[in-house]
Amino acid sequence: MGKLNFIILLIIGGANSRRLRFGWVYCAPVIDREELLSSFVRDLDRAEWVAVDTEADSLHAYPEKLCLMQLSIPGNDVLVDPLAGMDLGEIFSILENKTLIMHGADYDVRLLKMGHDFVPENIFDTMLAARLLGRRQFGLSHLTKEILGVELEKTSQKANWAKRPLTDEMSEYALNDTRHLQPLAAALKTELEAAGRIEWHSEECDRLVRDNSNISTPDPDKVWRIKGSARLNSKSLGVLRELWLWREKEAKRRNRPPYFVLSPEVMIKISDATAQGAEIEQLLPGRIPEHRRREIRKCIKQAISCPSEEWPSPHKPPPRKHITSIQKQRFEDLQKRRDCHADSLSIDPTIIASRATMVKLACGAEGVLNDVLPWQQELLGVG
Repeated sequence: MGKLNFIILLIIGGANSRRLRFGWVYCAPVIDREELLSSFVRDLDRAEWVAVDTEADSLHAYPEKLCLMQLSIPGNDVLVDPLAGMDLGEIFSILENKTLIMHGADYDVRLLKMGHDFVPENIFDTMLAARLLGRRQFGLSHLTKEILGVELEKTSQKANWAKRPLTDEMSEYALNDTRHLQPLAAALKTELEAAGRIEWHSEECDRLVRDNSNISTPDPDKVWRIKGSARLNSKSLGVLRELWLWREKEAKRRNRPPYFVLSPEVMIKISDATAQGAEIEQLLPGRIPEHRRREIRKCIKQAISCPSEEWPSPHKPPPRKHITSIQKQRFEDLQKRRDCHADSLSIDPTIIASRATMVKLACGAEGVLNDVLPWQQELLGVG
């Protein structure tokens, strides 16, 4: 009996896009033209709910940028291409007036704020919901499988999202991040309401948006002090600072993440060796071409030739404050109360308060209550 060959072609039409399944390959709708965007905006404005996720190119470019927005609304899942030169202002204006369903939204909020000055007014974060309900595994794949019985393919996590066209695998991966968020959020919301924790979740979501949309200006005396720099002397720190500044310029010029230009570990070793008068050639990776080796040597020479009073001073750790017996007792009372509530609620104790927060509370640190949400204050008996 000969082989039976067949092709299945299914077209699912939306107001502004088409989704095709050809065999087992999923071809996602990509909004990359103004006419497609205008059509989708009308649907988005009328949508009762919207789920949002983003993809960036932080593993492949520097500085990173928003490369893709995944949006799911009733009856439609789309990919919006921010790199296509479209004006996304109308989309962001609509999203500002909706509650956005997201998962682990801290990175997405920072990315949208830095790249497009957009801050959501309200979100429903499914990861926060899962944690407040006592789940110990709260990744999206685990939750969709446990709650919805849906297994997600996660094969494009390290893809270069700036590349065009997107592969079918990348499109499928991206759409999976929002396609199931609405039913997942609905199920988690029902559990939160039944447990009396919906207001807790609202407070947590508000704090997530507030904390991650407040992008502070880096301290120029701290930004280059990478891991391992605390043990270096002033001369070595001067070299490290010059190397870091050079690496920043080189990373931006080459549009490559800084660690691809020169790793932090190598920078620390070079800075330390230079201060000791040792050779650095053996410390440099073999892949570095000669012209960049010359630039590195130039940085070192420039740093060492500076007057010693211009070298950075090592940062001294703040003196340790000794906790009094009264403060220690207060800490232990807080910890006991926290752990008791966590046990009865079946949640991770650190969701109520971390050890650092309890120490601050016990010592009456200034402004500590700004970091403790009302629901946490109630359980801890503070405020």
